[in-house]
Amino acid sequence: VEGKLVAGLCHTDERNPFSLWQDGHVSPCFNQLVLGALPHAGTAVFCACYLGAPPPCGWTLRLVAALLAALLFVADVALVGVVQQGDMYLDLLTDGCAVLAWLVHFSAITVLQKTSFRRTRGPPLLPLLVLLSVPNLVVTLTIYCKTDGYLNATEPLKLARFVLASARTLPPLVYLLAFAFPCISDSGYTFRLRPDTGEMVAEDRSGCGSRLFYLWLTPLLRRGQRGELDRPADVYHLPRKLRTSVVCRYFHQCWEGDVGLLRVLHKAFGLRYYLLGVLKVVVNMLSFTGPLLLSGLVTFMEEDGAPVSRGAWCALGLFATTLLSSVLRNFFVFEVSKVALSARAALVSAVYGKALRVSGSGLASFTLGEVVNLMSTDVDRVVNFFNSFHELWSLPFSFAVALYLLYLQVGVAFLGGLGVALLLVPLNKLLASRIISNNRDMLRYKDSRVKLMTEILFGIRVIKFYNWESHFAQKVADCRQQELSHLRAIKYLDAMCVYTWAALPVVISILTFVTFVMLGHQLTAAKVFTTLALVGMLIIPLNSFPWVLNGILESKVSLERIQRFFSLTNQNLQAHYALVSPEDDRTSVLLSQGTFSWQRPDGPDQNQSRRVLQGSLVVVVGEVGCGKSSLLAAVAGELHRLSGVVYVADREVGFGLASQEPWIQHASVRDNILFGKDYDPDLYQAVVQACALADDLNVLPNGDKTEVGENGVTLSGGQKARLALARAAYMDKDVYLLDDPLAAVDADVAEHLMQKCVLGLLRGKTRILCTHRIEFVDRADTVVLMENGTIVKTGPPAEILPLVEAPDDDDEPGPPADLWSGGDDGDDPERSGEEQKLAGGLAWRVYQTYWAAMGGALASSVLMSLLLMQASKNVSDWWLSHWISQLKNNGSAATGELVSSHLLLFSPGGLTLYSSSPLPSQVNVSADVRFYLTVYTSIAAANTVFTALRAFLFAYGAICAATAVHNRLLDRVLKATVTFFDTTPLGRVLNRFSSDLYSVDDSLPFILNILLANAFGLLGMLVVMSYGLPWVLVPLLPLALLYHHTQRFYRHTSRELKRLCSLTLSPVYSHFSETLTGLATIRASGSTARFEEESAKRLEQNQRCLFLSNAAMQWLDIRLQLIGVAVVTGIAVIAVVQHQFHSVDPGLVGLSLSYALSITSLLSGLIFSFAQTEMQLVSVERTEEYSSGLPTEPQHQNAQLPSAWPEKGQVEFRGAVLSYRDGLPNALDGVSLSVRPGEKVGVVGRTGSGKSTLFLALFRMVELNRGQILLDGLDLSAVGLGQLRSRLAIIPQDPFLFSGTIRENLDPCGRQPDEQLLDVLDQCHLSPVVERMGGLDAEVGERGKCFSVGQRQLLCLARALLTQAKVLCIDEATASVDQRTDKLLQQTIREKFQDKTVLTIAHRINTIMDCDRVLVMHAGKVVEFDTPLALCQSDQSVFRRLVAARGE
Repeated sequence: VEGKLVAGLCHTDERNPFSLWQDGHVSPCFNQLVLGALPHAGTAVFCACYLGAPPPCGWTLRLVAALLAALLFVADVALVGVVQQGDMYLDLLTDGCAVLAWLVHFSAITVLQKTSFRRTRGPPLLPLLVLLSVPNLVVTLTIYCKTDGYLNATEPLKLARFVLASARTLPPLVYLLAFAFPCISDSGYTFRLRPDTGEMVAEDRSGCGSRLFYLWLTPLLRRGQRGELDRPADVYHLPRKLRTSVVCRYFHQCWEGDVGLLRVLHKAFGLRYYLLGVLKVVVNMLSFTGPLLLSGLVTFMEEDGAPVSRGAWCALGLFATTLLSSVLRNFFVFEVSKVALSARAALVSAVYGKALRVSGSGLASFTLGEVVNLMSTDVDRVVNFFNSFHELWSLPFSFAVALYLLYLQVGVAFLGGLGVALLLVPLNKLLASRIISNNRDMLRYKDSRVKLMTEILFGIRVIKFYNWESHFAQKVADCRQQELSHLRAIKYLDAMCVYTWAALPVVISILTFVTFVMLGHQLTAAKVFTTLALVGMLIIPLNSFPWVLNGILESKVSLERIQRFFSLTNQNLQAHYALVSPEDDRTSVLLSQGTFSWQRPDGPDQNQSRRVLQGSLVVVVGEVGCGKSSLLAAVAGELHRLSGVVYVADREVGFGLASQEPWIQHASVRDNILFGKDYDPDLYQAVVQACALADDLNVLPNGDKTEVGENGVTLSGGQKARLALARAAYMDKDVYLLDDPLAAVDADVAEHLMQKCVLGLLRGKTRILCTHRIEFVDRADTVVLMENGTIVKTGPPAEILPLVEAPDDDDEPGPPADLWSGGDDGDDPERSGEEQKLAGGLAWRVYQTYWAAMGGALASSVLMSLLLMQASKNVSDWWLSHWISQLKNNGSAATGELVSSHLLLFSPGGLTLYSSSPLPSQVNVSADVRFYLTVYTSIAAANTVFTALRAFLFAYGAICAATAVHNRLLDRVLKATVTFFDTTPLGRVLNRFSSDLYSVDDSLPFILNILLANAFGLLGMLVVMSYGLPWVLVPLLPLALLYHHTQRFYRHTSRELKRLCSLTLSPVYSHFSETLTGLATIRASGSTARFEEESAKRLEQNQRCLFLSNAAMQWLDIRLQLIGVAVVTGIAVIAVVQHQFHSVDPGLVGLSLSYALSITSLLSGLIFSFAQTEMQLVSVERTEEYSSGLPTEPQHQNAQLPSAWPEKGQVEFRGAVLSYRDGLPNALDGVSLSVRPGEKVGVVGRTGSGKSTLFLALFRMVELNRGQILLDGLDLSAVGLGQLRSRLAIIPQDPFLFSGTIRENLDPCGRQPDEQLLDVLDQCHLSPVVERMGGLDAEVGERGKCFSVGQRQLLCLARALLTQAKVLCIDEATASVDQRTDKLLQQTIREKFQDKTVLTIAHRINTIMDCDRVLVMHAGKVVEFDTPLALCQSDQSVFRRLVAARGE
């Protein structure tokens, strides 16, 4: 019965109803029942299980696929019913099962999509069930193909069934793809959240497909396109393996003992890196298959009767190998970039960690700039090694293969050409080494220029006060000239490289041909092609090899530099301090017979034994430069101990240190005081009161939340000193080291600090205080007197005081509150806001700026030469293909066996490749060949000429642009107003002069050159391809649209990510340099761990942006590769189809295909070079922003000004009103006063009362809003700024010196004779110091670090004495000078400026009492202006109250 049933159903013979095989294939009955109905029924049953349950599963694409499959089967059921064949019931049964199966499957997916598990792929059973139906489909299609009627247009119903069956292949394919590559939408991203912070993590837990095609990145790219990537926090977190903390932990584990850095890197990252090398080998091997298959295809085109299958296989092979090669190459590049990223994190944090631990004496051998450079430049160079190393062995590998193939073509004749190529290697080496040496020199001059710029920006006020702008502009211009001369050499050498590279193939190939003919062989077109193609292949390794080698050598040098830094000795506190505690447990600090040095044997601090009892106050006194600060450094462990004993009780707790030059962090006032400790309101208030900061916090716009600029630029000297003292006090340590915190404040505030802070808040602590203020010495428990680095005497105040020259009686009292300069009297809360990240695309204006900087005519000629170069190249290629077609038509092409190779990938010339046996010796080359060769040679020669023209024109243009951009920028910055410098962090301006200018000089021309070459290359390629195979335009148009869309989508985000990269990079470096400046404070207070953590946090932020920037590049790259694969496959398919219609010229097909194979590299090259160019153009945009947008000082001059003006020196203010910026209170509010010629006026008043503003207004640093200032009756606003400032003199409060000689610092413009300079130094009591240092030509060091602070102030006084001005302004500049020197100075000023007008902002009462008149300021108004005597006698006088308060 069963047999009958089956036979009826299957329409078969009853004796063998169910045969497995029939007519050479699987029988329809077995196919439909076992392979069709059964799996579908199973699928239905299993899918039904999921209808009730909530296990996981996926999404829309699979849903659509299932529905589509069901519909296709329904359509087939309908057709079966209409056709009514014998086995119709069998088909109905199978189709019915299939419809049921797919519908149930559809329902299961719908249910699962609503569950919480829809973020994963769902149960693997579902795709397996889908796979079960595949064999049935394949067999059905095979049967249809072999059965009559199904492929016949006369039976439309059967043909329709065949089409339906073919269409059924689509749903399972879509389904399986959707399963393999789960596209994750924005909202679907949450499963990658970090459990700890709830933010997104990149890449972790993405599927294989998502990783290959970077689908995990798409949501981020979308956000970039919508413009939502503004802050570093908007980007994903790093995958776990790349987190800075994880990498560093692993790196430190690998670093055991004292081994070389290379060893450690090798141990940490070696294995992963070498495994990637294996992948590189596979990629290289794959790159040879493309050309081999291509030549096969061209041969197929040559033969008229060749079977289609051969062409089809070639096309399929091309598709498969190019696809595989693309995916693997992309994967390789991304993985290498990950290794490099890890290495960068490890190295940067290692350098930071070392800097915190290195001993002070060790660090002295490096300058600040050098150490910061280690972190920026050197680490980057070492990281670059990862990109270069695999190229080092893969380039020779490609070279060897190309040579072997060349030998197969022309035998030994290739040696002639190779000889030239090898001769070029030393030339290339020479060019490369010249470029490197020039580069080194250029960077040296660039460093000195940037260093000079740093000093200029630091001392911009001094430069403006003394009217030295033109002199310094000249100095910078000289540096820049030197730098540019080397840059010019580099650019021309570069052009030479480009030229030899382009001309080489032609020279080699022609030489090879000549040799070949001389050897007595016959030249054929095939030989010409093959040789050209292979020569093109040889050039690439030959040219890039020197650069790769160069990169590796650079990284070697940098590695050695970092290694040298790592081998410095660490600060060893265990060895520095004695471990045995003294018998007496009250001793807090003990020094015994100690000898210390800054690693310089000369002038160590020698100390006799002395002990400091717990809770006592020790005051250290002595002249300027006698070693007071060094003594504190010895206690803190910053000095090198040569002998003796140092003991500090509980030193692990750390010290409270207030250094002489206060170190202030770039943070809010409160953060500066808290310094990482928790906020304790009571203690905080007490500290603020004790350090007299309460009034200042009321004045500051946002109270203690106000941001302080870098190095505390927004605060005056006194505020900085008190802020540093407050930070120390808040630390609440047992031992305090206070290095002259009282110097920068006036007597009254000093008294307050001494009473409330040193003797009040810190009572019971051990305090060592260095000071020049003799009046406080009597409050000490012990006094230490120092001289020339040695402790001369220790004892109670009564004993020591007589030895220090006693001050006058009137020295005690001082004016009221704090009188220091408040140079920034009115400060703006948003002063140093965050640097703005320019958003959106680059404006056309930027391109215009660069065009204009280069010069319109020059720029146009560069473009013209590029066009001619590209045209001549394409014409020469076309000529070759034309030649081959002529030969073929004349039947003179010898058809030998095909030996092909990597050819066509590299040279669009290589087409068909034969190898024929040498013909009998015919030295007379046929006229035909000679004609073609002559034309080819002349086109090629024209090409080399245009190439040379373009290379050198471009180099010249780049130099012109660099010169123009720098000159405009420098000119504008030096003319900018002082307000601009006050409100802009220094680093931001410096960045324009260092990294941005470097981009404009070097990186921009380099990348722009590549961009232009790529653009013209692509243009030429498209023209040739469309000419050869017009049908190519059909697939090209949609692909071009796709390309445009992809690159726009990418560029948005890429640009934002690049901007975020640079935005997050500066905090890493600025934090590092800030740490280095404040190293003593950080170490003394024991905060190193916290600073390391902060550095790691900033680095992680930058690494995140960098990683995603790399990933975005690869995201784009893989998509472009796929477009390239599509183009190649498209051309191959079109060629095969056209061959069937006999309408194709093999020469042109070969030409088009050989071009197409390099299309991917061109497409990706175009976008990357475009994105890079845009990125580098941001630098032009940033320099342009300053060159055209800065507020500048008025530049007019007064021609009628008498040369002797001002003769008398009478100064008069009439109703002067001034505010620093709109919306700020007036700093001068209607000031009217007149100073008689030759009068000495003392100015006193609280902070912010407008004392310094008087000087600023006089020098026109800030312009008046209303009113006028007259000098000798002439309104200052009518005088040119240069004329005015050159005739006034000022001694600013902050002594500023430029690095250079003493002579340059006194008289930069070189106007005075040496006798005069020495005389002035003698008057300022500096002669002995200068003689000891080696005369006027001695170096003063970076910012004058060879002098103590007091000596620097004396040098600034000497400067003022030289100017011979009629009016001198002194912002009491003697705060850091001891009493005796101060006295002598006052005397010098009295004698030297006897008949000159002197205005002094006074801090010391004796200065004021000496004045002819005293001006008391308050809130920008004049309160009193009279002689000191008259003011003291008047009852209402504010001045009298001040004096009375001091018990005068």
